[in-house]
Amino acid sequence: MDINQIGTVAVSLLTTFGLKILGAIALWIVGQKLIDFATRLLRRVFRNQHVDATLISYLTNIISVTLRVILIVALLGFFGIETTSFAALLAAAGVAIGAAWGGLLANFAAGAFLVIFRPFKVGDFICAGGATGTVHEIGLFATSINTLDNVMTIVGNNKIFSDNIQNFSTNAYRRVDLVAQLNHSVDHNDAIRRLRDRVSAIPNVLSSPAPDIEILKFEAAGPVLVVRPYCNNDHYWQVYFDTNKTIRETFTQAEYPVPVEAFSLNGLTKGSNGAALIPS
Repeated sequence: MDINQIGTVAVSLLTTFGLKILGAIALWIVGQKLIDFATRLLRRVFRNQHVDATLISYLTNIISVTLRVILIVALLGFFGIETTSFAALLAAAGVAIGAAWGGLLANFAAGAFLVIFRPFKVGDFICAGGATGTVHEIGLFATSINTLDNVMTIVGNNKIFSDNIQNFSTNAYRRVDLVAQLNHSVDHNDAIRRLRDRVSAIPNVLSSPAPDIEILKFEAAGPVLVVRPYCNNDHYWQVYFDTNKTIRETFTQAEYPVPVEAFSLNGLTKGSNGAALIPS
């Protein structure tokens, strides 16, 4: 065969193949743009119809993945690959893929159950799968949780669904648990009265139920009061820190003596700072 003829055939084949490559790239880019546009449009339509944000995220993820699979099959057809043979090959490898992707499929199934049974929704503050924070998105295989220190944490749906789930946003209010140590010489009734008046005046503390302030236990330094105001979950940390400050300010203004934990060592009763107080 003539070298020139071989070169002509090679150039023709390379040109045809190159044009197909360029066409496939163009088809992939245009297809991706159309899929993104379609998912954004669907998301807007769902929001206008007041569909729950959790369901919107899950449905748009499913639609996006499905459209991308269709795009890949279309690209295979564009290159002349028989898609029926491709489907048969996938079916034949289904058992192996199922075994290898068992965890992934379990996460997919758990995600569906999370959307159906609704133990939480997007925007809820939860503790699940070892993460505590606000739910950002429930995906096909994992849930995104924005933790208290502003770290986006991705947790597999199956880990969440198979473990305990605490949803702090479900109930109308929650309790703040704090303690206050008293000196033995302090009248606990006076301390309880002062704290109840001051804690009840903290912004966003609920009047019903009223704050619980009682003796929790007895330590070597004196009785320990439990201070438990109630508030909405959105105000939890504000009430938590304000209550701590209120305890400090109340005891300072009342001029209560500082609690000193005593313990016996070598025949002397010593304070927590190591100074001898009285013979034991």
